[in-house]
Amino acid sequence: MKTVTGYPLGDVTRSNWYKKRVTESQRQIADALSRSNRTAAVAESLTGGNVSAALSAIEGASSWFLGGVVAYAETVKFGLLGVDRGGVINAATAQQMAIGVAELLKADFTVATTGVGGPGPQEGQQPGTVYIAIASPAGCEVRQYQFEGDPPDVIEQTTQRALHDLAGAIVNG
Repeated sequence: MKTVTGYPLGDVTRSNWYKKRVTESQRQIADALSRSNRTAAVAESLTGGNVSAALSAIEGASSWFLGGVVAYAETVKFGLLGVDRGGVINAATAQQMAIGVAELLKADFTVATTGVGGPGPQEGQQPGTVYIAIASPAGCEVRQYQFEGDPPDVIEQTTQRALHDLAGAIVNG
């Protein structure tokens, strides 16, 4: 086994990387959950772990981020998260994913993502069609978005919007 030390980003240190990469939404999530002693978790399909990665990159996340489920395959959505069988690119699926991961991980706040990254349509939905659900002690809300771009662009926009929506629910809830 080869051991590599240091940071492959040149002279960028870990603390500088953190300061440059963490968004306002991430800071709001961390601050609010840390102060309230509440927790968060994630269920992801379209974003494939990107929301979880963004949350786990925040300093102190281990005190409030419980984890996530990357439910890319329908069988994982159905079997692990309790999503109803059928189409999976819709508001009901996003809602069931958010509630399912909340129950599975015993989280106070959850975010779930599902949608079509592209390049072609899926289940009659156009590329860029995204559903993001936020579950909280107040209930579960689903929003539909239409993003532009190629699949990596749609995934990045979805990730950022999911963080923004989660931050809003935590700060305002």
